Amino acid sequence: MFKLKYLLLLIIALLIAVAGAAGWIAVDLHRFANRPADGEEHSHIVSVAPGESFGMLSARLEKAGVITSDIRFKIIARLSGDDKRLRAGEYALSTAMTPMEIIDILASGKVLLHRLTIPEGYTIDQVATEVEKAGLASAEEFSRLARDPSLVSELQLDGPSLEGYLFPDTYHFPREVSARGIITTMVNAYQSLVTDEWRNRAHELDLSIHDIVTLASIIEKETGAPSERPIIASVFHNRLKKRMRLESDPTVIYGIESFDGNITRRHLSSATPYNTYVIRGLPPGPIANPGRAALEAALYPAETDYLFFVSKKDGTHYFSKTIAEHTEAVRKYQLRRKRH
Repeated sequence: MFKLKYLLLLIIALLIAVAGAAGWIAVDLHRFANRPADGEEHSHIVSVAPGESFGMLSARLEKAGVITSDIRFKIIARLSGDDKRLRAGEYALSTAMTPMEIIDILASGKVLLHRLTIPEGYTIDQVATEVEKAGLASAEEFSRLARDPSLVSELQLDGPSLEGYLFPDTYHFPREVSARGIITTMVNAYQSLVTDEWRNRAHELDLSIHDIVTLASIIEKETGAPSERPIIASVFHNRLKKRMRLESDPTVIYGIESFDGNITRRHLSSATPYNTYVIRGLPPGPIANPGRAALEAALYPAETDYLFFVSKKDGTHYFSKTIAEHTEAVRKYQLRRKRH
């Protein structure tokens, strides 16, 4: 009887000890999970490779000082099942984050996003340069894909390339995004703008949407002052109606390989598909990537009788209805200033 009582007491003591240890462990894990590694914020960019185990990452985080205990970190991740939900990518972590916050970021795939801003009127190659500067993809690969006929067809667009359809905007991409992914996102942004109202309006103007994008790209390149877009658009619409050549310098420049910045009379008379001093009507495709304002100006130009405009060298233009008025404006704003 005594032995049985002793055994029961021993079992109870062991259970109390185990419960106490379990309680202590639970308290310790709770404290760890909700306590940052450092009161001061020290940022770390951590890249998780595809297929990397949670254990390997945990060891790296402890070594970097982002967490204080590799073992505890793995235990709380395992208890929540988040150790199986680790996603590859680039993460912005900090010593001021708690382990639970870090696990949540890693398991939910809240990867670091990189800002990419594309100004209105940039060409494919200029867009490609910005993509490379942002560290997202090589300019060479981006330019090649944007001119790939199979990708143009896949995205259900017209024209020899995606020039004109890489919508200028500010984007945020993860580091591991592909050049194709960036291009698709930009084209989708353009396509989201094109409504039935725009299609109907283009039809009223006897133009296709591709024509509108092409015209908008010329308007974009000619515009110095944003308020002038609808007026510049009216000049080109008026000339198209009269079957006059558009005579736009940016179209000439687009057709010149390795343009050195100095447009000459020889350039103006060179027969290229984009030279609107030589061809009648619109070129075969856009010469840049226009923004929304330029697209709307191409669709809804101002109502004017203007047929000409000349730069006043201050970002604005002088608009004329007759060749005589235009010639005088050229003399005033261009030739005299050159002599000065």
